[in-house]
Amino acid sequence: PLVLRALPVSTCPAQDGPGNWAEAAEALRRAGIARADEAVTMLRGAPPMRGAMLVDADSLERLEPDRARGVRATRMDALTSAEPPFAGPAADPSAAPPPSKNHFREALVLATKVQAAPGIVAELCVSDDPQYTTGYVATKEAGYRRLRFLKEPGDPSGGRIFFYRGPRDGVPAAIAFLQERTVLVEGVPDSPPPAPSSPAPDPLSSPAPAPAPSKGVPSVPFVPSVPFAPPPPAPPPTSRLASVRAELDGVRAAGLWRECREHGLETGPEAEIGGRRVVVLSSNDYCDLARHPEVVRAASDAAARWGCGSGGSRLLTGSQPPHASLERALARFKGTDDCVLFGTGYMANVGAVTAVAGKGDAVFSDALNHASIIDGCRLSGADVVVYRHLDLEDLDRKLAERGPGHRRRLVVSDGVFSMDGDRLDLPRFLAVCARHDAFSMVDEAHATGVIGASGRGLCEAFGCPPPDLLTGTLSKALGSEGGFVCASRLLADLLRNRARAFVFSTSLPCACAAAAEAALGVLEREPWRASAARENAIFLAEELGKRGVRTLPPAAAVVPVLVGDEAAALRAAGRLLDAGFWIPAVRYPTVARGEARLRASVMSSHPRAVLASAAEAVAEALRP
Repeated sequence: PLVLRALPVSTCPAQDGPGNWAEAAEALRRAGIARADEAVTMLRGAPPMRGAMLVDADSLERLEPDRARGVRATRMDALTSAEPPFAGPAADPSAAPPPSKNHFREALVLATKVQAAPGIVAELCVSDDPQYTTGYVATKEAGYRRLRFLKEPGDPSGGRIFFYRGPRDGVPAAIAFLQERTVLVEGVPDSPPPAPSSPAPDPLSSPAPAPAPSKGVPSVPFVPSVPFAPPPPAPPPTSRLASVRAELDGVRAAGLWRECREHGLETGPEAEIGGRRVVVLSSNDYCDLARHPEVVRAASDAAARWGCGSGGSRLLTGSQPPHASLERALARFKGTDDCVLFGTGYMANVGAVTAVAGKGDAVFSDALNHASIIDGCRLSGADVVVYRHLDLEDLDRKLAERGPGHRRRLVVSDGVFSMDGDRLDLPRFLAVCARHDAFSMVDEAHATGVIGASGRGLCEAFGCPPPDLLTGTLSKALGSEGGFVCASRLLADLLRNRARAFVFSTSLPCACAAAAEAALGVLEREPWRASAARENAIFLAEELGKRGVRTLPPAAAVVPVLVGDEAAALRAAGRLLDAGFWIPAVRYPTVARGEARLRASVMSSHPRAVLASAAEAVAEALRP
């Protein structure tokens, strides 16, 4: 048998569930799992199963052959009698084992074996014992980290996830190790250490080196079960805010604090902040239409004629002539039979996904899709399969492997990705969907008004038919507010009857609808706006490249400046504002941790000289 040294053990000091769950997510992030919060949500919603979920550490795609059974780690034991209990203050009451069985030791033995399995980088576990509220997170860096108060006493839910990173053809070897390799673990203590009463050095941020293994390497686990520890005394009512304060303190400490910045002047290429003018290189008003006289006049006239609010949902009292007129105009503009308006682009995506897909269906989603698509997938109740970013071969393979057996298959992708600025190969995407009889859905929030000769989007650029569902927003290049889904008459009828974001929401103000229709008219008469926005993005990227600044090639109007470190990105954004350029830092959770960036976006009206000056300012701001 393989002999391993037990993982080092520590206990999270947090005295409530939220604090322990937050520490679990942070431990996963430190292990390189960018979608840690989604992983925690996956575990908390896991169905009952005998084994563990085995998931891809990056995409969170499930990899186990039998999803109902999962993967079970077996054939392991402690090598000899227990080592002495941890020395220190009074033992942690939540850890005292019952006379007949020491669940802590069993869990640690299993954890150590799992972490030694090839490709396994972490594990997250909650016991399904109704009287045991403790779980753990285990990684090679942090060891075995006990997490308490994860559920209410009497709750039988539980589950575990093994996180795998490596080639797919290595998955069978990892499973074989977990289920068949005999392992003995030495140095297993009889009880865990007590939780520190005050912030002690945290092994997640300053991990103590683990004892050298006698053979092999340490590993990760599942299977706890220790007698129930009663929760701490009920706190006074005002302390319900303590966890909120602690969470916000953590956000500040991580350099992820956000706040609204008020500025003067109308929407446009300049703003007034703190009494001085700055160049705006962060607006989504790509075609500079929000302040266009025709657009403003259309909104004003509609408000005077129809009032400020619609007074109801579209299916009650909220359908007025400007709504129907805009839907017809958008359908013509996008080349579809029909169109359905929503309150926002976010609501359009959530509404479309949840109307088309539900329990018994499957949704295939690009790994870098917008949050509104991700939330729509979660809310749909469908099986969700994430494919690698813009990798249509991976999509084709996963549709073949995971698509059969579902009532409907929906494939959804951004058309232009808002953070990387790259775009979808629409003809190939549609071909893959057609080959597997899957519905196709593309979000053109960042393509409308910019991509194509006259800004009609990807279909115009590629000369191909539209997807089944083409979503977008009125609040970017069209300079207004709202969202839409262009589709066939049949699918539009489905949305009007099944999309909860449409059925149960008050309709757009007529002023927004009239403004958007006027903006469409301007775009059709002045197609130079679309090409000017694209050309300005290319010019800015080239100027940045000349100065040694790392960017990604822009497909539309977004030019990402890659920084990496969150603090460095914030520092650069502050320096740029001081220099008169408003280019904000984009950080986690908008992008993965360690992938912070300056997100520059251009408008058709930005002068080239201003963009060249901005490139020089960016290069200067990024210097140490």
